[in-house]
Amino acid sequence: MKIEFREIDKTNFGECVNLKVGKDQEDFVASNSWSLLQAAYEPNIYPLGIYKDDKMVGFILYDFDYELLSWCMSRFMIDKDHQNQGIGARALEKFIEMIVNKHGVKRLYTSANVANDGAIALYEKFGFKKGEPFEYEVNGKTYREIQMALHL
Repeated sequence: MKIEFREIDKTNFGECVNLKVGKDQEDFVASNSWSLLQAAYEPNIYPLGIYKDDKMVGFILYDFDYELLSWCMSRFMIDKDHQNQGIGARALEKFIEMIVNKHGVKRLYTSANVANDGAIALYEKFGFKKGEPFEYEVNGKTYREIQMALHL
């Protein structure tokens, strides 16, 4: 399976916006539209399309977090029509390799909704360790997540 990343730009942002998670996953990850908007207006946030055989099948948003003084994978999603095929695991593996090679990362953070057992299990498979749960509010809605760290 050939997995690669491409920057999101004017040629492929429509594909990115059209990627969707399943109905039961919608509370686990922000929409790609929101993520792209965030990347357009906030510094040091980088959107990548996940491609399998030249077709966009997923999305990663990563950034440098100045509070943690580390790189973070802020968003990670695979389109509902491409889940359960090993794409997420392969993409995560390639992302870790890429960020280590590009930025010399020694520590990588991510987070997951506390109810997202699938994401938590995937991150743990790659060596991420659970931290403390935390809550935050966006537009009047409260989110409860668990921070996870990978020490390389």
